[in-house]
This record gives sequence, C-alpha cells and structure tokens, in this order.
Amino acid sequence: MLINRLCFSIIIVLALMLVVTTPSSTHAHVQDIDLHSESAILIDQSSGEVLYDKSSQQQMYPASITKIITGIIAIEQGELDDKVTISEGATEVIGTSVYLLEDEEVELRKLVKGMLINSGNDASAAIAEHIAGSEEEFSELMNEFVNDVVGVSDTNFTNPHGLFDENQYTTASDMAKITQYAMDNDKFRDIVAMTEFEWETEGWETTIYNHHQMVRQYDEVTGVKNGFVRKSGYTLVTTATHEDDQIDLVVVTLNSPSANHAYNDTRKLIDYGFDNFETNKLEEGEVLFDENGQEYELEEPIYFTSETDNNWEKEIDDGGVLSVFNEEEEVLLEKQLKTQEELNKEPDPKDAQMAMGTANQSDDGINIIFWIGMTSLVTLITGVVLFIRKRRKRDWFFR
Repeated sequence: MLINRLCFSIIIVLALMLVVTTPSSTHAHVQDIDLHSESAILIDQSSGEVLYDKSSQQQMYPASITKIITGIIAIEQGELDDKVTISEGATEVIGTSVYLLEDEEVELRKLVKGMLINSGNDASAAIAEHIAGSEEEFSELMNEFVNDVVGVSDTNFTNPHGLFDENQYTTASDMAKITQYAMDNDKFRDIVAMTEFEWETEGWETTIYNHHQMVRQYDEVTGVKNGFVRKSGYTLVTTATHEDDQIDLVVVTLNSPSANHAYNDTRKLIDYGFDNFETNKLEEGEVLFDENGQEYELEEPIYFTSETDNNWEKEIDDGGVLSVFNEEEEVLLEKQLKTQEELNKEPDPKDAQMAMGTANQSDDGINIIFWIGMTSLVTLITGVVLFIRKRRKRDWFFR
C-alpha cells in the first residue's frame, strides 16, 4: 500500500514538473460563447492575438479549406499568366469541379479563381501538377511551406484539394495563422473577396458564385473558404473587416454539424470581435525614449489588440523593452527594441556563427542539465522503492 501511494505521488510530482516547465503562448480573452463547432478560434488579423479559443490546438480534418494554402503557394511561386495544360489525372479528381477537359490550356490565374471561389478539385490538381509536377510532390511543398514560411507545426497535407485522407489534418490555430499569412498577399485577398465572376473554358461557360455564403451576404466579410467532407464535418475560414477599420478578424470553425451551424458560429465570433476589440498600431519610424533618454526608432509597424474604448499607455525600460498597458495595468504587448546604433551595426558573419554556436551550446547545456536532473530523480526514486520493498520483505520474513 505504501509503495502504491509513493508511486502515485511520484507520478503527480512529475506531471506537475511538466506543467510548470511547459510554456503557453495563448492569451485568449475568456468569453462564454455557445458554439456548435467542435473547434474554433478568433484572432486579430494584424496582431495575431487570440481573442477566442475553443480547442484550437486539436487536430482535425480540414476538407476544402486546404485550398487556401494551395492558392497562396500558386500565387507566390507560380506565374499567374502561365498557361496550364490540363492532364487526364486532373480531370478525373472526384468532387466539386470546374469541368476541365484533358489537354485544354487554362491560365493559372483562372484556375486559382476556380479553386478558391468554386472549390474546383480538378483545378487544385492541375495547379499542383503545374507547380510541382504531381500532387504528391506538391503536398511535400505544402508541408515545407506551412512549416518553414508560415511557421506552423500541427498541420500535414497529403493532397492539394482536401479530399479525405486520415493523414491530412490541421488545427484551427494553424489555419488561422495560414490565413493571416495568405491575406497579407494582395492578389490572394482580391480573389477570395470576389462574389462572382464569369467562367469560360472549353468544357464550361457560366457565372461562378463564391461558395462562401457570407462573402455574398455581408459587406464586412472579405473571404475566404468553406469545406465539407463527411469525416471532417463542415469547416469554415472567414475574414472580416470592421466598417470603421477598427479591426480585421480571422475566424476558423472546424467540424460543425451543419453548414448553418458553421455560419452561425462564425457570425457570433465576428460580432464578438467587433463589439469588444480594436487594433492599435505604432507606426514604423516612430521615435520612442526610455526613462534615461535613450532613443529607439521603430524599424517596423507594431500591432497590438486592446478592448474597445480602453485607454492604453506605453513605456520603455532601461533594457529597451517596450511595454504597453491598458487601464487595468494588464500587459498588452512586450517587445525588445533596438537602439539606432544597434540597428546601424552590421554583424560580422564570424560573430553571427559564433553567437549561433554559443546559443546552441547554451540550449544543449540546459537540456543536458535538465535530463541529468530528471535521471538523478528517477534513480533516487527507484532506489527508495527498492529499499522499501526489501525492508518489507525482510520484516515479513522475520515475523
């Protein structure tokens, strides 16, 4: 009994150690919003701050919102004026289509529109083959792009269109960051904001209407993509801009039981964001001073989110850390600034390599110390348990 209690205590201690040493970077404002979607997130598109979170780190199946990353890669890495020759394989992809014909030539720009506005799976496949040679190679490119360029790590793509594959998954948090990145591109933003356009190819002539219903229904909604396959449920990614340019929002809802629920959940989150938050901006080139008179010039714009009509103030400590506080003295932003001298100083490549080596050695040293400590702790605990067992056995023998 004593051993069982001891082992249980050890497990609790180790769990607490892991909790204490695991950092959390999400500072979501707490709000009880009744949503039907299994996972959801609301962020400020400019600052990236999380304004609402519901299981946003949970891996889910994306369905056609996959096409957001296919679209931004096509725009950034392809030539939109290129003529794309449609393969037999692209015409045979199942699901929503823009009715491409084998061997016809279609402008890459038109394929991107047909994919993002009409959700054409055949257009997605044609784009992938044009950019990377095959869907498989394009999927590898997608994963490299979201990992290395966007900076997300809980997402994996196996195809460019979102047809179900158990190894194709994402999170609401990752999709919000991917969308935030994509919406910084003017060409992408212009396409997903289209309510309709004329489609003319050899196999189909029609007026295409944006499948994202809210783009057509609400002036403040600026994009981007809806999706559905049976195993993913209804997925929806939406961006919206307040009529007074007070704030730009990104909303992601995943695995909603119906399209109506996905749209209603999104509407609730947009209203919540508009009613409660605003984006603030410190302009590039603005000159700030710390308490000692040291001058700092902002090398880029700095965005942060505050509650609507809540005043804020900023200060810089003698270490060059900029802090922004609201009326309740809650920290809205902390950022390390560089002096003008530091900005003007060109680093020596050897110094950079040495600094990188030192940083790596420091990280390695911390890891080594941590694991030595953990190993010592486990060894000590094992010794204590063995000693107690041995003592109990000896006591029993001499009874």
